[in-house]
Amino acid sequence: MKLEIKEIQSKSILIKSKLPDADYVLNPYTGCSFGCIYCYASFMSRYVGKQIEDWGNFVYVKANAPDLLVKEMPKISPNLKILLSSVTDPYQSIEAKYKITQKCLQFFADQNATQKISILTKSPLVTRDINILKDIKNTEVGLTITTTDDDISRYFEKNAPDASARLKALTELNKAGIKTYAFVGPLLPHYVESDKNLDDLFKQIKSTGTTDLYIEHINLRKYILNRLKNEAKDINEQTLEKYYQSQSKEYMKNLNQKIEKLVKKYNFNLRLGSAIYHNK
Repeated sequence: MKLEIKEIQSKSILIKSKLPDADYVLNPYTGCSFGCIYCYASFMSRYVGKQIEDWGNFVYVKANAPDLLVKEMPKISPNLKILLSSVTDPYQSIEAKYKITQKCLQFFADQNATQKISILTKSPLVTRDINILKDIKNTEVGLTITTTDDDISRYFEKNAPDASARLKALTELNKAGIKTYAFVGPLLPHYVESDKNLDDLFKQIKSTGTTDLYIEHINLRKYILNRLKNEAKDINEQTLEKYYQSQSKEYMKNLNQKIEKLVKKYNFNLRLGSAIYHNK
């Protein structure tokens, strides 16, 4: 299916956050061409007259985002944290053309913004803006790393860059002196079956020079679960059953114990102090 791209004028760009580690979020786009099948942000489809099933097939470009920053930033306290992004990827493919994220970052740099600017992406395109990132007083870049296997990343994260490319991007950012973190989330089904795969994930993240982690358990709200079942039809049924029951107390306790051991083994700083857990 051809990707639908449309430029829009947004009413605002800095939105108060309900996330545990961000005060405001900045989403340069509505929709995401990466189309990850576990993505909680697919609920955004309804705000633009789309269905959950359409997620990954449309992107609306907030063309006036940089102009909105000029108006809205003076209202933001200097010690708060702004996250790019919460319901889209700020470096998805069309960013190479539209450069909305780049323009917003350039604004932060030009204005000597003192707020903490945090970026979360699955794309090595973020390395394009290393020179701008260096000019922002307080910034960090996170790469979502859910696996070290490119075949698995292509399966769950359809159009997103390969896992290996993200690991290389983390290495490049660290060499450039940019503060980084890895977002390990959601924990994918193959970790239910193999401790070795989980260990290898932590080991390879550590090899990039990154020392900070967020870890997230799968969000199994009904609309996400339905999409997973529809998209992940060829996964072993037993694995899926365990995966879908991943919020059971026994499963959570077992997985959290494994995580704690690996965090200690590779000397990571686990942000928020524990893995992120979603109530149904």
